[in-house]
Amino acid sequence: MFCNQCEQTINGVGCAAKVGTCGKNEDIQSLQEALIYGLKGIAAYAYHARQLGAKDEEVDAFTHEALFTTLTNTSFDLDQHLEKVLKCGEMNLRAMELLDNANTSRFGNPVPTEVETGTKKGPGIMVTGHDLLDLYELLKQSEGKGVNIYTHGEMLPAHGYPGLKKFRRLVGNYGGAWQEQKKEFKEFSGAILATTNCVQIPPDNSYGNRIFTTGVVGIPGSTHVHRDDFSEVIKKALSLPELPEAPEKKILTGFHHTAVLSLADKIVGAVKSGKIKHLFLIGGCDGAKPGRNYYTEFAERVPKDCVILTLACGKYRFNKLDFGNIEGIPRLIDIGQCNNAYSAIQVAFALSRVFNCTVNELPLTLVLSWFEQKAVAILLSLLYLNIKGIYIGPTPPAFISQNVFKVIQDTYNLKLISNPERDLKDILSKR
Repeated sequence: MFCNQCEQTINGVGCAAKVGTCGKNEDIQSLQEALIYGLKGIAAYAYHARQLGAKDEEVDAFTHEALFTTLTNTSFDLDQHLEKVLKCGEMNLRAMELLDNANTSRFGNPVPTEVETGTKKGPGIMVTGHDLLDLYELLKQSEGKGVNIYTHGEMLPAHGYPGLKKFRRLVGNYGGAWQEQKKEFKEFSGAILATTNCVQIPPDNSYGNRIFTTGVVGIPGSTHVHRDDFSEVIKKALSLPELPEAPEKKILTGFHHTAVLSLADKIVGAVKSGKIKHLFLIGGCDGAKPGRNYYTEFAERVPKDCVILTLACGKYRFNKLDFGNIEGIPRLIDIGQCNNAYSAIQVAFALSRVFNCTVNELPLTLVLSWFEQKAVAILLSLLYLNIKGIYIGPTPPAFISQNVFKVIQDTYNLKLISNPERDLKDILSKR
């Protein structure tokens, strides 16, 4: 059988191009997969922004256009597909900016905030996911009901927003990243509200009768509620055993780019005087796969004359460690959720303007852990911005072909992580 697309004779199973295994089109398929994952990331950010009344017609139009290109297979030009993938990065940057503006317009600019961890005595509700509006509505509706509200996972940065931290019953953060949910949700005796689909369900569904979903979230066996009426969640929390008084270590969050840039003069002065030798952004999606302890070890090995910026759930690998400060500048700066990669980018470009150099010439290195669609979209945004020398791990994305990955490595000096000691030595030896 002859394949018109790859101009090769295919034996056995028919046209390989139709099932995505055509050798000549493997790279095209790889880029289409990257585009689809990137679009899913954009869709997540755009959805949250839309809940707050914000939308971007150009982002929406690109989504339709890009999806069309993944379905038609009318072009097999590698450069055209690479261009589309980078365009996806540009649109994701717009989507993150849209969401940032929507969140800050509604809840104010985040400020550095010390957050209690563990539990307080009394009934409790844990909110997991990403949606700040859902948390706000729950806080508003539970006022005067005697229920403590806890954040979990990517909801931790909510404590930095003035419009959310004003609620007295937002008492702290419980647990860590999403992959620990089976253990943490089982141990948390209160009610649980899931606002996005970063949820793990144990085989025995041991907390199924205590977990509620809202928005577009779906969990088998859970009760779905609308943000206009969280009364069932509150009622369930009041009917469950009280949580114990069990405080743990306090952690810092809330370093939005507006807060970090208020320290810009201090940071610039410390860099120029040699008190800060390097800045690392260590963050991204966390996961349970072996090898992710790399990020804990890397953070622990970062020299004391360096500052660590972090974001997303990857920070739970090390955000309870004591890193101290340099001239009053915290050595660990939690910028926020994964979408707050926008804030990190604003900080990087602001510093590049002060130092009159490109971002790639700054004493700054990005060390990222990737896992899901939003991490892919953020990486595409960084490539669109021509940011080079990024370290990524723990493994390369499986959907990226060897040829495409080589193009990205050669063009952007993208590096796979090796081991913390070797990578740190390599990074610092060049500064």
